[in-house]
Amino acid sequence: MTKIIRDESTTSAYWAAVNTLGALPDVHIIADAPIGCYNLAGVAVIDYTDAIPYLRNFTPTDLTEQAISSSGTTSITKQTIEKLLGTGKTLIVMSTAESEMVGADHTQMLAAQYPDIKFFPSNSLIEDEWQGRDRVLAWCFDNYDDGKPANVERGTVSIIGPTYGCFNSPSDLHEIKRLIQGVGGKVKRVFPMESKLADISDLKHSDVIVVMYEEFGTSLAKKLGRPILYAPFGLYDTENFIRELGRLLDKTEQAQAFIAEEKRTTLKLIWDLWRGPQSEWFPTVSFAVCASHTYAKGLKKLLSEELGMTCVFAENSATADNSEIRQRLQSNPPQLMFGRIVDKIYLHEVGAKTYFIQSGYPGPFVRRALGTPYMGFSGAVYLVQEIVNILYDTLFQFLPSHKSNLELTESDTPIEWTAEAKALLAERTKRAPFISQISFSRDLKKKAERYARNQGLSTVTEEIVSKVS
Repeated sequence: MTKIIRDESTTSAYWAAVNTLGALPDVHIIADAPIGCYNLAGVAVIDYTDAIPYLRNFTPTDLTEQAISSSGTTSITKQTIEKLLGTGKTLIVMSTAESEMVGADHTQMLAAQYPDIKFFPSNSLIEDEWQGRDRVLAWCFDNYDDGKPANVERGTVSIIGPTYGCFNSPSDLHEIKRLIQGVGGKVKRVFPMESKLADISDLKHSDVIVVMYEEFGTSLAKKLGRPILYAPFGLYDTENFIRELGRLLDKTEQAQAFIAEEKRTTLKLIWDLWRGPQSEWFPTVSFAVCASHTYAKGLKKLLSEELGMTCVFAENSATADNSEIRQRLQSNPPQLMFGRIVDKIYLHEVGAKTYFIQSGYPGPFVRRALGTPYMGFSGAVYLVQEIVNILYDTLFQFLPSHKSNLELTESDTPIEWTAEAKALLAERTKRAPFISQISFSRDLKKKAERYARNQGLSTVTEEIVSKVS
């Protein structure tokens, strides 16, 4: 039986390679593709996520129907190469879904006629974006490393991961740099986002490698032969990350001092909120996550395991069944949803009162500012702050307010309540968010009594409570 995939969350390995190589300013990508691929990758997708109007270092070969069906793609690829020779950039020819369908492979042609130009088979038809990013990063090292032995510079750390199309990478990268520097380390390279392709050999000279995302970057990191750490989520993982980095850099005492200072300063907001009057809110709040593996795992760890919030589900968007996600969100909406634009649509379809917090792509959502981290200590602080603000906003919705044409007084006619009606009122109140239960109970009681009066009744029954709720 054929299964229909609903609202695909990840792009192909081709788009992944574009987003990765396109971040390197000394590279020019030649995509063996129709001209329309420029419009999609270079304008629409990246513009809506990373606020980049277009890629200056991306050119499609402008495949035609004739080239695909009969003449082949070699001739038109050579024409594109000739136009770009002499630019001073490293040219890389990349396959696409269209060229792969006709078996176009330019490896031999390039080796014979343009030996300085490499061909990258993107495997667009069989790999997703995380597999594509991981493979193209390792491929860059295999093809462009200088081949010299490593000369490790003590105290240096290189970061692998941030590319175009990675949600919130500027803020999270900023936080990881802050943690490295707090331990006393020196950031040597951030690859690929803040580097050139020519810098790739520098990675092996680093003392330690930090991989930003568990989904990709590990293959390249393993080739470097250096100790590997992963960017942390939550309080405990961040503290362990700092301790281990201090040990690897031989800066244990500085790492310990940095942790102590962070607890006194950066983390003070968490102690003030989580241990303050708001502390009883957290166990009453339900949340769900559908995001990339790193974010789904990290958010669950921080919010559920450390802050005590109730996790409805936390799914990796690359493997999630979106039909199931839709059904779960609509049948039992959480109070907070950390997700993608498709999750926001699912909630909107049923008018759910869930607060939506963008935490992954796809979606027309820009995150270029540095003040919205999810990772590290600052990420924990930012997320707790935003959650408490949402809870305050929820409270605001239940504050009494004057509305025009609102009847301000009720009749003095006493209204009785049956035992069954009182029990149903109590049951419905328990289902409401903890912070709004008093207001919820008061409003539901008023609605029921008003309905009874309007019907000329003197008793609120279970049936009336069911109708007004």
